[in-house]
Amino acid sequence: MQEELIRIPRTEFTRRWEKVQMLMQEQNLDMILAYSDDRATYGNAYARYYTDLQTHFEPVVILFASGIPPVIMTGPETDGYAKERAAVQEIRVLSELAAEDEDYPFSRVETLGQIVGEYVGKVPKRIGLAPKVLMGAELYEAILETFPEAEFVDVDKLLAPLRGIKSQSEIKVITKAYEIANAGMRAAIEAVRPGVTEREVAAEAEYVMRKMGCEGYGIDPIVATGPNTYHVLARTTSRVIEENDVVVITLAPRYEGYHGALGRTILVGEPGEKAEQAVKAMIKAQNLCADNLIPGKAGSQVEAMGRQVMKEAGYEKNFMYSGLHSVGVIEFEPPILGPSSNTIIQKDMVISVDIPLFEADVQGMRMEDGYLITETGCRRLTDCPQWIKK
Repeated sequence: MQEELIRIPRTEFTRRWEKVQMLMQEQNLDMILAYSDDRATYGNAYARYYTDLQTHFEPVVILFASGIPPVIMTGPETDGYAKERAAVQEIRVLSELAAEDEDYPFSRVETLGQIVGEYVGKVPKRIGLAPKVLMGAELYEAILETFPEAEFVDVDKLLAPLRGIKSQSEIKVITKAYEIANAGMRAAIEAVRPGVTEREVAAEAEYVMRKMGCEGYGIDPIVATGPNTYHVLARTTSRVIEENDVVVITLAPRYEGYHGALGRTILVGEPGEKAEQAVKAMIKAQNLCADNLIPGKAGSQVEAMGRQVMKEAGYEKNFMYSGLHSVGVIEFEPPILGPSSNTIIQKDMVISVDIPLFEADVQGMRMEDGYLITETGCRRLTDCPQWIKK
């Protein structure tokens, strides 16, 4: 019997639109243009969160205007798919997103000015853009040319925090995403042994995760071994695992738009006492942070606890990024709870504690787990063992 699909109900999207409308009023905005594309890390966020549309091939721009539901503007090849899939009714084909060398003789292709004129009803004077950093130059220039007198406001930092506290529906979906990540990690760990390539390990994880409903990844599965572990970022290669290697695995499966994030370090054979002590320090830092994920505490205060553990272990400069971040429609989305953050931990946040150790005198390592913040503390969403030696 097929398992029931866990997903965000359509009624929840209406509540999200209402929050955007309130933000527009507060910021005196005539409209917001929110951009999405199919880039794995950030691309899908706005389209999926506000319209349930999973972007692919053609970008999407969501038009928010006063008093109406959002309007999807996209290319001609996404038109039919969006009408079938999206949580909004209004889908328009935007000429600025149509491929230049393609002909679409049976599509109604309109300019940005034509579409906005129909829905906004006046020349917009103040326009919110999100996220401007992802927009291509041609689209951004088209926006500037269409509205030469308008004032543009980067509203990404205003919209992103609205996703920080999760609804009960979101928690169910994210919990499922973590179940997928847990299963993928178990399969990957089982596959790790000398003579097997990084890509073979990744394939075992991906096979299991796809069967459980994974639709894609916030970041591609990372299996890094030996010298490939040294830097923060790695790409899975055809390198063969050797005896006494360190293996770092990072999985971020996406399920119904939401992610789980899980990272583990596996010791193969006898990589040495120093490597073992480093892993133990990471576990200590991880668990200390988790014990202090309590509503009302500053995220930076909790992150500093893990950072101090790694400093005492001799790895202060190898803790190379913010160790706590939210998880949602982006695998690491705001709030980012690093040293400069002033965010207070709140109930129903989902926070990843990600303890890094890179560019050190041992092979690189990561320990990452996800936690749901409860009324009095947190519930761990990952179930793989932290100490793994094969």
